Amino acid sequence: MLEIGLNGFTIVPPEVTGVTMQQIDQLTGLLMDKCEELVGCKFSVEDGPEAELDYGDYRGTLEQLSGAEPSQFQLMQLCTFDRAFRDLAVNPIASALMRHILGGMARFSSLNCFVKWAGEGYGESLGLHCDQLPLGRALAANCNWALTDYTRENGAFACVPGSHLRSSNPVLPQGIEESIPLECAKGSLIAFHGQLWHGAYPRSTPGLRVTISNYFRHAMLQPQDDIPNHFPRELADDCNDPSVFKEFAGFGAPYQSQALPVPRAVVWLTDLRQFESAMIGRSPQ
Repeated sequence: MLEIGLNGFTIVPPEVTGVTMQQIDQLTGLLMDKCEELVGCKFSVEDGPEAELDYGDYRGTLEQLSGAEPSQFQLMQLCTFDRAFRDLAVNPIASALMRHILGGMARFSSLNCFVKWAGEGYGESLGLHCDQLPLGRALAANCNWALTDYTRENGAFACVPGSHLRSSNPVLPQGIEESIPLECAKGSLIAFHGQLWHGAYPRSTPGLRVTISNYFRHAMLQPQDDIPNHFPRELADDCNDPSVFKEFAGFGAPYQSQALPVPRAVVWLTDLRQFESAMIGRSPQ
């Protein structure tokens, strides 16, 4: 928490989060299967996609700004894929950090995965951006789970330490010059403040960088993914901590339905006839 306050981020090793290598490998395998299902060829962490990939005319937002050729894609709504992703979403260490950053009002915004291979990445700009408007306090926060080793050559997360305190959007080229790679081992958690200037370095080595991005927002903001209304609620009960999942999902929020109790009218009987009428059909007790 001190590191987040000072630098805007912290790196938590797997021995602290309690996430095992077996769990990381399970998550990675599920994601590789999903990639094959959607793209049409096999994927592996070591070799990347088995076939050449064609994006057509697509450009992501950050790629449009930089002019770089896309070298990654996202998988959306991970928590609908398998319980393993729901268990990760309620990891107690990650949950505590998200609550801390967002003042106890943390809610899911989106639960995604980035699959990245060798290429231009976001270009020279590193795709530096903030996840929120520079309003001086945290309205967004992020849990990036590194499912593969993070090194600069492997396309590590880039950020400017302390930039969350500047209350401004990234300034270029100053931000590029100040950026550092966050290098960490497979299984690590990078938790960061929504106002931190961040992006990523291009990957220059074979294979894939695979990241789960569990993105949180303050309860007062609309989520990227309409989880409160569209996520299958029965799946929330199938995870390590259903109460935390439902809290972060925003289930039961009082303004979506009549979730809060209403008072009951007190009726005073003013004469014997009303009393007798009210008692008809009731037991003597």
